[in-house]
Amino acid sequence: MTDMRRALTVVLALLLALTGSGCGKEGSPPAKGPAPEELPRYRVATDFRLPSSPTWRKAKRRGYLVVGVKEDQPYLGEKDPATGRYSGFDIEIAKMMSASLGLPPRTVRFRSIASANRETALQNGQIDYYVGTYTINPLRKRLVGFAGPYYMAGQSLLVRTDSDDIHGPADLAGKTVCSAAGSTPLQRIQHDYPKAHAVAYDNYSVCVDNLLSYQVDAVTTDNVILLGYAAKAPKELKLVGKPFSKEPYGIGVPKRDNALRFALDDAIEAHERNGDWKKAYAVTLGLSGVPAPKPPAVDRYH
Repeated sequence: MTDMRRALTVVLALLLALTGSGCGKEGSPPAKGPAPEELPRYRVATDFRLPSSPTWRKAKRRGYLVVGVKEDQPYLGEKDPATGRYSGFDIEIAKMMSASLGLPPRTVRFRSIASANRETALQNGQIDYYVGTYTINPLRKRLVGFAGPYYMAGQSLLVRTDSDDIHGPADLAGKTVCSAAGSTPLQRIQHDYPKAHAVAYDNYSVCVDNLLSYQVDAVTTDNVILLGYAAKAPKELKLVGKPFSKEPYGIGVPKRDNALRFALDDAIEAHERNGDWKKAYAVTLGLSGVPAPKPPAVDRYH
């Protein structure tokens, strides 16, 4: 048991450093991902104009976009605590959109926003758009607009490798399951599997820390998020069962800014056609070993 605890301590320290909770001291493991020079470069639209979008006009005047993201999701949206640099597939999507809107990707200012605060951040004008494993659903559409989807995920379960009694959501009765506050996965567990004991934190990284320290029995969210954590600690963590939902990831925009929403829809499709989407996947989510899926069809709802 001493060896097990020692191993868990090492893994916890690694995850804390990788998810931004660590202090970034010299010798801390770097965030896993591509070097900046390996990332795709996106052509900036030099003649782009969108005067009917108040969000775009404001960003154009200031000279850069402010984009809400996650900072603790490996391969998706992750902040290196040592350098402050953001990396991941969602980060690349945000950069592609900036290029298509006529603003150089290098000028984007990322702002970490927790799941529970996304709608408020968009409504209050704290951010111009949000790219961070943001599932499109009818309830959220009442509060904000969505471009996309640009990726299709599915809810799954992450457990310790020494766990042998959880194989899917039907096995969660009496188990403690962790997810992010305000997230769709948390709401689904609470509604569809009421016999599970659901707990919530602002960040998935805290859930994973609690899983490794035996304070919870499972972590639930989208499979692609959990895959990143499992890939970083394959001897301690594993995904179980098949995805039990469909989670279309969209780009959140202010509710009434349809001009921006449709421009982002155009940009998503353009970057899928020219190969940028697949290149970005290869150097981010592709590092987990899962090949790029076919992008979902964009939903230009009215």
